[in-house]
Amino acid sequence: MTFSIVARSKDGRAWGVAVASKFLAVGAAVPAARADVGAVATQSFANTLYKREGMELLRGGHSAQETLDTLLAADEQREERQAGIVDARGRAATWTGKGCLDWAGGVTGAGYAIQGNILTGPEVLEAMHEAYLAAESSALPERLLTALRAGDAAGGDSRGRQSAALLVVSDSGGYTPGDDLAYDLRVDDHPDPCPELARLLQLHHIYFDRPDEADLLPLDGELADEVAVHVQRLGYPDLETWAGVENYEVRLIEGQIDAFVLERLRAQADGAS
Repeated sequence: MTFSIVARSKDGRAWGVAVASKFLAVGAAVPAARADVGAVATQSFANTLYKREGMELLRGGHSAQETLDTLLAADEQREERQAGIVDARGRAATWTGKGCLDWAGGVTGAGYAIQGNILTGPEVLEAMHEAYLAAESSALPERLLTALRAGDAAGGDSRGRQSAALLVVSDSGGYTPGDDLAYDLRVDDHPDPCPELARLLQLHHIYFDRPDEADLLPLDGELADEVAVHVQRLGYPDLETWAGVENYEVRLIEGQIDAFVLERLRAQADGAS
């Protein structure tokens, strides 16, 4: 009922899972990941305990294959399960039980595991595999999503579409310093969830990416005067207050302004004229 990819980034600093299914809120059931530990996908009559117990085994130094073997050995319904694991070192393992519904299978390589069940056919995994390898230069979130969308375009879940999710953790973290959660995006119920997930990823970049140094402009002189006029026209006392309302606060740098933020401010102020 599900197809997924579990992977570690090429530089070994991020781990993640992308998954899609004809199943409500697949992101709540399938993926788990921790930076410097690894990532797990559990599916096909998913045993969600694989996430907690798998992460504990990985944290204890077990390899992906050792972790998978331990989980399966303790599970009497192992033949109905499917799982993919990548450990901290990028070693990968996948499992497809004999009781998984056709078409079902998996493939692994250096730093990734791809698996799916109730698929339209093996072409789904083949497309995911090819797309993932071809996207070698992409950041991990985009690379995972590229593979997922390729599987979806190749037929995906034979029952149809409903949900998709992307979970990525990294040593650089995300919104809160010290937290490894970089991306946690979910499309829980949608007629075309993979393109919708891609839209959410783009929004995530808009709201949570720190600005590139090359895109920062000195906030002084005429530009500072212009910004002050715009925020006052919009009814705000200062740039910081407006940015907080618009959720651009991560893009604020003291004494400078991100070109993207300036563009959005100008457009909104022009619309209010």
